[in-house]
Amino acid sequence: MNFSFLKKLRVVLAIFFLVLLALLFIDFRKSFSKEFYLWSVSLQFVPAMLKAYFVPGVAILSITFILLLTLFFGRVYCSVLCPLGILQDVISWISGKSKKKRRYKYHKAWTIGRYILLTIVISPLLFGSVTMVTLLDPYSLFGRISTTLFKPVAVVLNNILAAGFAKADVYNWLYRYDMIAVYPAILIITTLFLAGIGYTSFTRGRLYCNTICPVGTFLGLISRFAIFKIKISKQDCTHCGRCARACKAECIEVKSQTIDYSRCVACFNCLTVCSDKAMTYNPKSLKPFVMAEGTGPKAAHKKVASPPDSSKRKFLVTSLVGIAALYGFKAPDSIPGDKKPKLIVPKPKGESTVPEVKTSAVSPPGSRSVERFNKICTGCSLCVSACPTKVLQPSFLQYGMIGMMQPHMDYHKGLCEFDCTLCSDVCPTGAIVPITMDAKHLLQIGQVHFEKKNCIVEVEKTDCGACSEHCPTKAVHMIPYGKLFIPEVDQKICVGCGACEYACPTTPFKAIYVNGNPIHLAAEKPKTEKAKNALKEGEFPF
Repeated sequence: MNFSFLKKLRVVLAIFFLVLLALLFIDFRKSFSKEFYLWSVSLQFVPAMLKAYFVPGVAILSITFILLLTLFFGRVYCSVLCPLGILQDVISWISGKSKKKRRYKYHKAWTIGRYILLTIVISPLLFGSVTMVTLLDPYSLFGRISTTLFKPVAVVLNNILAAGFAKADVYNWLYRYDMIAVYPAILIITTLFLAGIGYTSFTRGRLYCNTICPVGTFLGLISRFAIFKIKISKQDCTHCGRCARACKAECIEVKSQTIDYSRCVACFNCLTVCSDKAMTYNPKSLKPFVMAEGTGPKAAHKKVASPPDSSKRKFLVTSLVGIAALYGFKAPDSIPGDKKPKLIVPKPKGESTVPEVKTSAVSPPGSRSVERFNKICTGCSLCVSACPTKVLQPSFLQYGMIGMMQPHMDYHKGLCEFDCTLCSDVCPTGAIVPITMDAKHLLQIGQVHFEKKNCIVEVEKTDCGACSEHCPTKAVHMIPYGKLFIPEVDQKICVGCGACEYACPTTPFKAIYVNGNPIHLAAEKPKTEKAKNALKEGEFPF
């Protein structure tokens, strides 16, 4: 039986999922619906595991499917579904195409070290902390790499093309998009992770997956008992070593003719390079399939030249075109475009002097509390990518060391749209629970504070009112202040959306700002008054 189709199928599916997930994080056009976001990430191991534990529901089916898939076929998840693993395969493929062609060789497993590291990662979960998972989860790492490093490249290319189309008076294809710079520390950390993973995959294939990655180590334990396994026929093997040189997991020992199944990522490379047909893939209870007529090292195998397999190329091209078409299609219920408002506010003559007093960072609406959010969020940045106003940004120390990389509301860079619940709709882990629009309108994630000494009405004796104009609940309103008007705040009806803070023109410190609620509260409904009708019965207003 010819097993080459297994590798072809694996490559096609891997490219499909890599492109799909990359587009989700790079998508600045907001082209996908919220249902598509959830479907695309539903088979990622760590998000499904956390959601199944903290928000029981459909995610239990996802985690069950991944575990059964591993129990039947080994670490297929690592070679087909994990975006970071597939990215490493791409880098390894580039390495193989270099002038000095890369060859792998067997290395002993770093067994004690990787199981100790797995324990270090899992132990904090027992106490409600995902800090180590946040740093090492392959899906979240890929998300941060895509959002922080790949997305800016896509935006630059988009803006160059948009400028070219604008010169040709074509404006309906592309539009300019303004990126918000992330914290330098986040950029440096993400770059170092990509550089480290890139180097190990270029030189040692799946070294990261088999030494550091907690998902790889955990699934490796299960894959030891997989029903379908790659096996070496000791009768047919001639110890040529082709399988070991092609094994990116470096888990095939030719001398003893054994395979370390805890490290095998089911890439099927060894099946396609073995000229002696000694490599088989079959369930435990069955005898090895006969690979060709007349097996054994001394058997003569007739080699027949075959034409190039165009079906694989056609399928691959069709898949990529399909994804590209889906990416460009604007679904009726898709995520809104760039909603970041263009504010027209007075420009201060000088800088503000009184620092903002923020005792707590603001966690996204639907996270319920900062503590709960820090326990579940893996910092994958999917909500950051989906946020139409760019208010959600990866944190550095806003939550402290325990919440590094997890998104927070940065009101200096954007505001939380009053009629938007997208972050809660796309969150794959349940760290942000889906909420209704009515609930969002009365959800207080923070409270507004006014620092009079920073306000340009007080300092420069000039009109402003930008904060009041942008407040959706009128928790900020203007009151007489001599011949001018100055802001006054009502914290009871404030929802903490940050529209006032974002609109405030003072720098570097805002005159009006939002301090986060460690536990989200319910805001009071804004008071509304019916308009008084001064007309008498029977009179007309004209």
